[in-house]
Amino acid sequence: MIHSQINILKQAQSYLCSVTASQYNEIVKPLFISSAGAHIRHILDHYRAIITGLEAGLIDYDKRSRGGCVETDIDEALTLITQIEKFLLSLSPTQLQQTLQLSTEVCVERKQVEVVGTTLARELVFVGSHAIHHYAMIEQISKAQKLATPEQFGIAPATATFLRNEARVS
Repeated sequence: MIHSQINILKQAQSYLCSVTASQYNEIVKPLFISSAGAHIRHILDHYRAIITGLEAGLIDYDKRSRGGCVETDIDEALTLITQIEKFLLSLSPTQLQQTLQLSTEVCVERKQVEVVGTTLARELVFVGSHAIHHYAMIEQISKAQKLATPEQFGIAPATATFLRNEARVS
């Protein structure tokens, strides 16, 4: 569990080390409405929500720091990733099974917040999958910028398994 999360964050680090500040901040219009930096910040906000939520007993992904230095500064994003990795490495198996509450808005027509039970492990699975989804968006932004991305960037684990199996059959 922890190793997979570290691997997911390493993909972000590889991406961040491969782009310039200008590429990180560029909004490729009209194809996209946000920059790769906005996606990275959004991903890291979710990890921060888990860190804060573990302390409070309540995770709320809707409390985000839209904008800010992580969204525009590669070094700030890399620093935050290192902090998140340290947090992940400090977790014990007992903590992974810790029950928590999750607060989330569930309706786009009006504000409707639901609170449900969850575990830290379940939420780490979610944020990892969420990160990969956003990596796929960053992959598309990078293609529009004519940039290469790290191998398997934005590929879900189940898709990677499928592709390996297909390669064996061919």
